[in-house]
Amino acid sequence: MHHLVRNTFIFLAVISYICLGKAYSQENPLSDSTEPIRVYMFDIKEEIAPPVWHSTKKSFENAKDTAADLILIHMNTYGGMLETADSIRTIILQSKIPVWVFIDNNAASAGALISIACDSIYMRPGANIGAATVVNQTGEALPDKYQSYMRSMMRSTAEAKGRNPRIAEGMVDPRIRIEGISDSGNVITFTTSEAIENGFCEGTAESIDDVFHTAGISNYELIKHELSSTDRIIGFLINPFVSGILIMIIIGGIYFEMQTPGIGFPIAASITAAVIYFAPLYLEGLAANWEIIIFVVGLILLAVEVFAIPGFGVAGITGVVLIVAGLALSMVDNIGFEVSSFPLGELITALFIVIIATFMSLILSIYISRKIFTTTTFGELALATTQQKEDGYTSAIEGYTQMIGRDGIAKTVLRPAGKILIDEDTYDATAESGYIEKGEKIKVIRYINAQLFVRKVT
Repeated sequence: MHHLVRNTFIFLAVISYICLGKAYSQENPLSDSTEPIRVYMFDIKEEIAPPVWHSTKKSFENAKDTAADLILIHMNTYGGMLETADSIRTIILQSKIPVWVFIDNNAASAGALISIACDSIYMRPGANIGAATVVNQTGEALPDKYQSYMRSMMRSTAEAKGRNPRIAEGMVDPRIRIEGISDSGNVITFTTSEAIENGFCEGTAESIDDVFHTAGISNYELIKHELSSTDRIIGFLINPFVSGILIMIIIGGIYFEMQTPGIGFPIAASITAAVIYFAPLYLEGLAANWEIIIFVVGLILLAVEVFAIPGFGVAGITGVVLIVAGLALSMVDNIGFEVSSFPLGELITALFIVIIATFMSLILSIYISRKIFTTTTFGELALATTQQKEDGYTSAIEGYTQMIGRDGIAKTVLRPAGKILIDEDTYDATAESGYIEKGEKIKVIRYINAQLFVRKVT
């Protein structure tokens, strides 16, 4: 009986050891083995913006394709756009491949959010993490509704990775006081030693190799992410600043084309800018077919309003709305027409960029158009002398001056320029005000600068 009990105990102990060993192995897949651990590494060493999101997505795809065992982010950033940081945070949290981060000096604001989402954090001595208050372009803190959303993201991210959510909130809100950590009314920013002490850093490291040495990993293969020329061009073109410049060219080209007869350089520049604007967004999967289509439909409606319909009514307003919507929606990642899939923060930012760029384009276009036609900067491209009537010069022909006071009909729509018919003879004319429909009666009221001016007869 004694032997039976002893043998049963030994048997259970062996089974327990096997099970625990198996469980430990599953929880620590990066422990040293005969096969080298494949580590895919990419950098975040710039302002967190759409180009960084482009690089991050590419890196995670490549890590999966190369069967990487670990993804390592080499970080040094002061932060950036919250919407982009949230997208990066999400892809990290949903990654089936463990993600580590090596903070090589700074992980501030949006960089702190991304770092906390990682499975392990390593920091160089003298590095910092925290200061995640949401600010505007001038560095001023935004209203509390923005801070509340950031606090929620920091808290949920810390909870997901087993870190203190209260400390994560304190990196956003100076009102949160934690005894022994934050009692001075300032947002929390940890040094390397403070981050280790409070569970926001797994260890200190001087280099990438030192990260693995600290983690107890000696057998690894490092694969560095390299951007192709195409990736670099796409990353440059989807930068919000570059997108804003392209939008200005699109709108400016449309404006100048409306001010000149026929089809010329302005519309060519506008079309070229539109192609350069939409192409990288389409390749990135941001601009969907229907978003580009509504932009084109908006252009068509605006053209119909300007060239076919007098005044500015429903078609013109609808065209402007569709143009703005097409440009803005193409900048955000969404799924079809499903409203819930639209990232509100990114959409607001995109609308802000489009509206500001449109406004700036119109202001500059009006200024440039006036400057070009009134300046003498271009020297011989413009006449520097005038031919005075007193010197015997005249641009008027006798037949045109005799038209003043005569009645006729509009041969074409005057919008405001067009053609009129007087005694079966056709003349170029301009409506004094508003539009005159084809076939309506007119009266010539004056002749100035080789142009007849007419008024509708009621």
